[in-house]
Amino acid sequence: MQLSLRLSAIAAMVTEGNRLADVGCDHGYLPVYLVLNHKIPGAIAMDVRKGPLSRAREHLLEYGLGNYIETRLSDGLEALKPGECETLVIAGMGGPLMEKILTEGAEVRESFQELILQPQSDIGHFRHFIRENGWEIVKEDIILEEGKFYPMMKAVKSLEKELPPYTAAEEWFGKLLLEQRHPVLKQYLERELRLREEILDRLLQAPSETAARRMKEIQEEKQLVLAALERYESE
Repeated sequence: MQLSLRLSAIAAMVTEGNRLADVGCDHGYLPVYLVLNHKIPGAIAMDVRKGPLSRAREHLLEYGLGNYIETRLSDGLEALKPGECETLVIAGMGGPLMEKILTEGAEVRESFQELILQPQSDIGHFRHFIRENGWEIVKEDIILEEGKFYPMMKAVKSLEKELPPYTAAEEWFGKLLLEQRHPVLKQYLERELRLREEILDRLLQAPSETAARRMKEIQEEKQLVLAALERYESE
């Protein structure tokens, strides 16, 4: 079974031998792949929609994995009990929705050994949220697939009472990605810089009070991208 680059990178972060809870499992490709390759003993695939769960069940039957992977209709972590799984994967959702799931399911969240997360928006705020709740980011990756960038992270429960703060650039773009000088991160930063320069050009052509406020915001974001690029080059 062949996974996309994005799902392959997520699969690589899962600790071998752990039971997996996959929230928003879509077609169930990730748990099927991990069980077939003997990386995990079993999984619970969950989705809030009946359609994706039905497709996931079809894949389980196709590969004969009905005894290893259970499907559950669940709004976030609602249908999961603490201690049922060691690894939680939430991928392919917006950051605010993922924060909501992890906040509403806080009791279950705290029973996991590791969280593997791939937010698709508000990523800086999401990194802040995870660390504020006592989870330390121990691994990061970023994938470019079919023209889209997919940052992802693995977090474990911190032993420290309070984690040292990240800089704004580290929250936005990933402290570990910057330290590793991840090659895809540079492409991402260059694209982010280009996008902001294009927005600034458009705003200059249509001056107004609203445009002036927006220009200030974009200029601040541009400086953040430039700071990250400078750090990337100096690491």
